[in-house]
Amino acid sequence: MDIDAWVWWLIGAVGLGIPLVVTAMPELGMLSAGAVAGALTASLGGGIVAQVLVFAAVSVALIAVVRPIAARHRSSRPEQRTGIDALRGRQAVVLERVDGSGGRIKLAGEVWSARSLDAEQSFEPGRQVDVVEIDGATAVVM
Repeated sequence: MDIDAWVWWLIGAVGLGIPLVVTAMPELGMLSAGAVAGALTASLGGGIVAQVLVFAAVSVALIAVVRPIAARHRSSRPEQRTGIDALRGRQAVVLERVDGSGGRIKLAGEVWSARSLDAEQSFEPGRQVDVVEIDGATAVVM
């Protein structure tokens, strides 16, 4: 029983695809795509040298082009702040006089207790303030 070369290339592609799924290494998927290109070359009647060259060219091209793009996308994601981290740096409106000992503000649609960062500074109702940090359930503003 003589198996055609393109079948061997497809077996190789599947052989590279299985570890891709198990290890999540995208390079194996690119090598698998190169093996499929080698199988296509074999099915079109290309010799073994042409098949290996097509496999190598497609694999290297995919690794050289796709990998840097994927790395750039992975590292350029904006960091999403959640919870109290998302409240730092936001502006709020003073509802009740805020000084070093306390007060109330409206922050992100909710009423928060607040105190000023500088104990000697006070803010009157209606004034915009910046949230510097969240200390427990109290917003520290300036």
